[in-house]
Amino acid sequence: MRLRICHLYPELLNLYGDRGNLLVLQRRAEWRGIAVEINRISLGDTLAPDKYDLFFLGGGSDEDQGIVARDLLIKGPYLQEALARGAALLAICGGYQLLGRYYQTRTNEVFEGVGLFPVFTIAGDKRLKGNIAIEVEVLSTPLPVVGFENHIGKTYPERPREGFRPLGRILFGYGNNGEDGTEGCVYGRAIGTYLHGPLLAKNPHLADYILTLALEARYGKVELRPLPGDEIEWKAHEAFLRRFSKERRR
Repeated sequence: MRLRICHLYPELLNLYGDRGNLLVLQRRAEWRGIAVEINRISLGDTLAPDKYDLFFLGGGSDEDQGIVARDLLIKGPYLQEALARGAALLAICGGYQLLGRYYQTRTNEVFEGVGLFPVFTIAGDKRLKGNIAIEVEVLSTPLPVVGFENHIGKTYPERPREGFRPLGRILFGYGNNGEDGTEGCVYGRAIGTYLHGPLLAKNPHLADYILTLALEARYGKVELRPLPGDEIEWKAHEAFLRRFSKERRR
């Protein structure tokens, strides 16, 4: 098997080590004998909707998001076509915001989004920052997903849409808006989230879930064999939960 990944705007959307998520996916695939190809697609580049199994967008500053937003609107229909064909997607923070309907900055500038997710984002007065843990129902284990968030934007659902749901429910942290107890969103094989970190280095269960989503569109049902080296990742995951759960209870 071969996994084909499209890294969108890598030089503009890469806050807090977001690129590390691709390194995690690459290694976890290669350890199982799956070849990985990562192509970098940026401003002015052509996006082929039938070429990739997984698309990735990281986070970025408002300035960089403004640059990306204009180009992403051009690529939007091709991205929508790719997802309709069954490709998977992971978008973090700024990338997540730009795949909603719009993002309104603190200066009231509005970046039109692609509209993949039925959400909108408005910059708030308080930065939502800190460690976060969420319950994610779609995973095969009850262990939570953990990470780090740092965003001024507050994201809200725009209207109900069949197949749309939050990625998870907050155990501690702020999530989408610090108000409704939700974090991120899922629509089909597309996932949006505010969790940085990089996210997947701390969450092997989520990394393997995304790998499975990306591979199944091309190869049908896929069952990934367990990796014996995951004990280290799980120890880091458990240490994170012990430390920050305790701090939140103080």
